[in-house]
Amino acid sequence: MESLNDCIKEYTVQLQKGQIQKAYKGIMSFMSELKNDMQSKYPAYVSSALYFGYMDMTYFAFTPFTLKKRKFKIAVVYLHEENKLEVWLGGSNRRIQAEYIALLQNKDIGDYALSQMKPGLDSIVAWTLVHQPDFDQADEVKEIVERNVIAFANRMVSILGE
Repeated sequence: MESLNDCIKEYTVQLQKGQIQKAYKGIMSFMSELKNDMQSKYPAYVSSALYFGYMDMTYFAFTPFTLKKRKFKIAVVYLHEENKLEVWLGGSNRRIQAEYIALLQNKDIGDYALSQMKPGLDSIVAWTLVHQPDFDQADEVKEIVERNVIAFANRMVSILGE
């Protein structure tokens, strides 16, 4: 097993190449622009601050008010290791998450994946939006994400009821 110091040495070597910083800045800029664009287009949604994460995930909540008042949130998530964008239905706490995972086990949720209760897992339902997004075509990726996040949110409102 590598020591923390060995890992930091490798981290330093990789940072000296410059690609990690450029990639990270590009991802953060993309997620920030996506959040701002969606926030301006959909005033009936509540948006959170952008969570930068620990190079594992970066996300922001973008939740229709009807779900927010019921203690749900919709998260637009970039998973760094997998290089993919997902949308998650989450609860405001673990109790709500566990309750709704159990309730949705017998419901038709279409192509969406029902989560299992595990430590560190924050979703009730998840859906992959874009595998390997082409950040050189950011506007196209944003349009795909936006359209599918809104469809996912509408479907969750329908499944969970008003």
